[in-house]
Amino acid sequence: MTTLTKAPESAAGRETPVRRRRRLDHVPYLLLLPCALVIGVLLLWPLGQVVVMSLYDLDSVRQVRGEREWPWAGLGNYAEILGDPFFRTVLRNTVLFAAANVVLTMILGTLVGLLLNRLGRRMATFVGSCVMLAWATPALTGAIVWKWIFDDTSGLVTWFFNALPDGLSGALFGRANWTGYGWFNDPLLFFAILTLVVVWHSFPFIAVSVLAGLKSVPSELHEAARVDGAGPWRVFWSVTSPLLRPVFGILVVLSTIWDFKVFTQQYALAGGTQDRSTYMLSIYSYATAFSPPPKYGLGSAAAVILTLILLVVTGFYIRALLKQEEL
Repeated sequence: MTTLTKAPESAAGRETPVRRRRRLDHVPYLLLLPCALVIGVLLLWPLGQVVVMSLYDLDSVRQVRGEREWPWAGLGNYAEILGDPFFRTVLRNTVLFAAANVVLTMILGTLVGLLLNRLGRRMATFVGSCVMLAWATPALTGAIVWKWIFDDTSGLVTWFFNALPDGLSGALFGRANWTGYGWFNDPLLFFAILTLVVVWHSFPFIAVSVLAGLKSVPSELHEAARVDGAGPWRVFWSVTSPLLRPVFGILVVLSTIWDFKVFTQQYALAGGTQDRSTYMLSIYSYATAFSPPPKYGLGSAAAVILTLILLVVTGFYIRALLKQEEL
């Protein structure tokens, strides 16, 4: 009987685990390559174009003439933007508005997330679905609805104040007839309404994200804290909040980015770019680029400055968050 034996592989031809691992090291990069190409085309290329445009003295006249050679401005556009006193006012408005909206959105979203976590499954599903309607509503649609609510003739707010007794309305607000009152004319009142609109549209995402984080917290930790005599407030600050710190960190970064570049709601409520007293960086960049006389180079420089501010703020916050995680 003949027995066939397999010839032993040579050491040089046998694939070791280390060699196999090295051969497969490039596979994740190949899988990520299509996504990286899409991001590069859709995000990085337009951003690069804006940076290039910010370095030239580009306006609509040269675009209409079809001039191929744009006058080089270098950092002149940035110097003009940063030297403009009105830019500092716009930057102050943006920072104060973003800070107020981030705080209010995080507080309201966290409270709603805690509420959803305490409700039963059916009620939590119903309430969560209702809350997510605000998040699902397009920003422009929501802004139009809120503008109607504060309409000076037929809006719900105007109707409510007109329904108050004349004596009470006059004693509290100094006027009895609210028909024709311009709710969007006063800058402080305009920012208050804009804050209401942005927080209403943003808090559902925070609530659902906090709810997802709460579901990952072991219930045994809460039970142990209650056994030790901790109340709900103490349980949240000593047990829940430290465990959800990474979630809160990401949500704060996202909220900061969104609130810094609010555009649609402000443009819709203000009815354009006429009211300069309510300008923020997004509207300022748009108005500089497209309002007569259009200055695309200056508008691009303002957009790049806004992007750099967001990168710096986000970088510092993520660095602080990583340090806390290491500690």
